Amino acid sequence: MSETNQPSTELQSLDRLVGRWAVTGGAEGTVRYEWMPGRFFLLQHIELTQFGQPVTGLEVIGNLRPFGEPTGADVVSRFYGSGGDTLDYVYELTGDTLTIWGGAKGSPAYYQGRFSADDTTVTGEWVYPGGGGYPSTMTRI
Repeated sequence: MSETNQPSTELQSLDRLVGRWAVTGGAEGTVRYEWMPGRFFLLQHIELTQFGQPVTGLEVIGNLRPFGEPTGADVVSRFYGSGGDTLDYVYELTGDTLTIWGGAKGSPAYYQGRFSADDTTVTGEWVYPGGGGYPSTMTRI
């Protein structure tokens, strides 16, 4: 492992998420983002209620770097839920627009939201194939 290795610019751009957020819309509760030491992984702590069910877990967000391979280009994540779910996502922040794809980049299941000018809200919606998405707003607390 090289000491000159640095977190990707794409991952570093997600620094805007660091902090605690109140979530409203189709899921309600709080999420908290923090950097793991080294800043190669952003951790999201999730405590939500969605469709009347608790959703509690940890999401680890970063670039893949499998043993002996170069760092992957996409910022990917895996959510580990208290109910046993493991869900994969791909993150992309372009300007003020945050896109989170469920599964692979370009998936028909995705979230797209926009940061406010002062970075205190992210307003958008989850889109699911065949409908069933929902609006979601995060407000910094």
